[in-house]
Amino acid sequence: MKYSLSLLLTVWSLSGFAQKPKTVSLTNDRIQLVWESTASGWRLQKVAAQKSKQWQTLAKPSGENTLLYAAEKPSDNASGRPSETTFKTITGEVFPGKEYHYQQVQWAECTSPVALNTAGQALHFFPKEARQTGKNSLTFRQETDAATVQTDWTIDPKFPQDVVVKQTLTAKKGGYFSLASPTLAEIPEQNLTWATVPGYFQGNKLQPNFVLAYAYGHGIPTLPVLYRERCASTLSPMISTQNGLTLSVVPEPGLARDPWAADKITQLDWNIGLSHMNRKAQLSPTLYFPVLGEPKSALKPGETVSYTFRYSLTDGDWFKALNHTVYDIYQFKETLALRKSKQSLTDRIQKMHHYLTDPKTSLWNVEEFEDKKIGAQSYLGGVVGSNKDAMKNSDYGAMWMLATATGDSLLTQNVLPYAENFKLVQQETANNFFKGAVEGQYYLAKSKKFVEEWGAVVEPIALTYYTMLDIGNMLLFEPNDQELKERLRLGAERLLTWQKPDGSWAVAYDKQTEQEVFKDIQDVRPTFYGMIVANRILKDPKYLAAARKGADWLIKNAVETGSFLGVCGDARYAPDFATGQSAQAFLDLYDLTKDERYKQAAITCAKIYTTSIYTHPIASHQPKTVNGTPREDWEISQSGLSFEHGGIFGSAGRHGPIQLCSHAGLFIRMYGLTKEPIFADMARAGAIGRDAFVDAKTSVASYYWNAMNRGAGPYPHHAWWQIGWLTDYLLAEAELRSKGNVTFPRGFVTPKVGPHQTYGFAAGTVNGEKATLLIDENRVKIDNPSIDYILAKAEKQDKIFVILLNNSAQASDFQLTASGQPASRKQLPPFGLEVITLENK
Repeated sequence: MKYSLSLLLTVWSLSGFAQKPKTVSLTNDRIQLVWESTASGWRLQKVAAQKSKQWQTLAKPSGENTLLYAAEKPSDNASGRPSETTFKTITGEVFPGKEYHYQQVQWAECTSPVALNTAGQALHFFPKEARQTGKNSLTFRQETDAATVQTDWTIDPKFPQDVVVKQTLTAKKGGYFSLASPTLAEIPEQNLTWATVPGYFQGNKLQPNFVLAYAYGHGIPTLPVLYRERCASTLSPMISTQNGLTLSVVPEPGLARDPWAADKITQLDWNIGLSHMNRKAQLSPTLYFPVLGEPKSALKPGETVSYTFRYSLTDGDWFKALNHTVYDIYQFKETLALRKSKQSLTDRIQKMHHYLTDPKTSLWNVEEFEDKKIGAQSYLGGVVGSNKDAMKNSDYGAMWMLATATGDSLLTQNVLPYAENFKLVQQETANNFFKGAVEGQYYLAKSKKFVEEWGAVVEPIALTYYTMLDIGNMLLFEPNDQELKERLRLGAERLLTWQKPDGSWAVAYDKQTEQEVFKDIQDVRPTFYGMIVANRILKDPKYLAAARKGADWLIKNAVETGSFLGVCGDARYAPDFATGQSAQAFLDLYDLTKDERYKQAAITCAKIYTTSIYTHPIASHQPKTVNGTPREDWEISQSGLSFEHGGIFGSAGRHGPIQLCSHAGLFIRMYGLTKEPIFADMARAGAIGRDAFVDAKTSVASYYWNAMNRGAGPYPHHAWWQIGWLTDYLLAEAELRSKGNVTFPRGFVTPKVGPHQTYGFAAGTVNGEKATLLIDENRVKIDNPSIDYILAKAEKQDKIFVILLNNSAQASDFQLTASGQPASRKQLPPFGLEVITLENK
């Protein structure tokens, strides 16, 4: 007897024998996700992406879901009481140590059960129900005792390498709930090439010591910790694999906390948890929402909570994946387009000139010490032993540049001589273990002694900063000063003596015992830069050899591994802006040697430093109120600003990012080298339209984001750094936009805060003519604050060059009025440049 196929199918269906599909899938020409029905539920059988016209797969597909539940609210250690779990350094000390009281509260919070991802009950499951809802969409459903979980998956039609996922939880009983993004795939350690939670860590291998991994980002933590969005620069944990794919998870914009949601600071709100691992400590980028114990996680029976995120399977490395998140999802280009200055950067420099020549506003002090009159500014931040009498100078290069470019006697007579004396007495000259180093960053006027920021230690990098860089920058302007040269040589010889056989340096030495301290961390900082200064000024090849030896060690131990260290002693050296400074250090070494390895190291360092720049939330015109002042959201946006130090106990956690964008000039140079738009866009987003953080009376920007426009506050010396980085940024832009027709020699980087460099010590060229930098606020007037300008005086002819820069993403019209000349209307295209010539009358 013969039956037609259609009749057989009808009989089977009517008899209840219809077969459920064995697989469901989401596929296109870029990605393949295939689930298989098993006895334990629907498991991912295949996760693949196209790369170079070949399908590459992830080794261990999963599809496992995780629901966290707690009947009672878990402890968050918010009181700062010690965690029940203690962790030790590799040398056996309990971390962070009692003397680091700034870090105690953060460390307690970050080692709470929620942060360590041990809180609550973890319910793991592969969903029992699956339904193909469309060609590129699926729905999974699971019933548990605590809740019902529905997960909707859709391939993003706009970005075909992305899958958008929405999870909805409906509580069956009261308590606290958290959903983890399903595990797309577990990445075996042997397949790993790079992992990062931007702003917290990056690296290419697991780090068994939890303190090194969690506090310093020196390797990948082996625990499935939850990171807060407050220090996550880009909201995208990601892992790159040996076959050239990068798997990342990205929360939908608006899911994370807004640091200033309406009319008060909300920086500490914790909406999402980010991790490089799932709850089982398997390597897999994971998002948690809500965070267990946080307000949105408390549900009554029948209440629901939902959230949306995306997986991205990038056919490239972590940097390509980062760019996708930054530009395509978090609209960084559109954020930059909103930025518009109300005061030009040029005008800020000119106004800060007046602030710094007024002893009252700049808190300038002249004290007697060792038969010299020494000058520095009051420092009212935390310094061990200070009785509100600490003094500090910051950017010696900017000091000498401003004095030279303005010719102002208030600087040349009232500031520079006393600042130079401060530098001379700051250096140890006695014939001992510390000869050539500095006795301390700060001078305590009442007790008449120099001290370090946090303890009686001497750091080799402090020698690089406060002997080599400061004296080196002064010598660029005063090349015949034999005393300064001798002091530079003292520093160079000490740094050379302290260099270890492998090229590295100690983090610090105890001032009393002369023994090395902080042996739990390596000096993965640009200490070798001091030898670059010695070579350029003193012309001794042994210093260049030492610089190369130190740089080679740093490439192997920092650049290749993603491990860096900071320079702020009060933060126990949490990684900071020294990472960006390392990039410029390698670039300067490349300029000296033309060794391509150093250029590549500089580029890699700079790419890593992009993860110290906030790229969220998306800025908008949303009206907000800040301390009674109406603002639009973009005016106070964190997006585009950099950390002082990030990570789990950096200042960014409490205070947010900083306004001191020392990296801006470096990033413009990096854009010139690499043509990667993210460098130029980040530089401009940090520099432009930050008026909400600038004190109207002094034109000095606040340091921390949360200070808004309160000005220099306890850090008056920051105005010098601001003049330094603004000048570096403007001159870097001029060189880039003029295609090298406007260029001025760069000196050495500034101590401590980043990679901006000194100018004005030698003539540059403007359209082929030699010219020197000039600052004269009465020479030119411009009626549009988006237009910045640089003045340069021609050496051989009696004329002034005006280098006009449009620092706006839109074309800008403006009126230019120059002394002795009729006013003229002009227009510059977005981020355009024009050079005009004036007679020098």
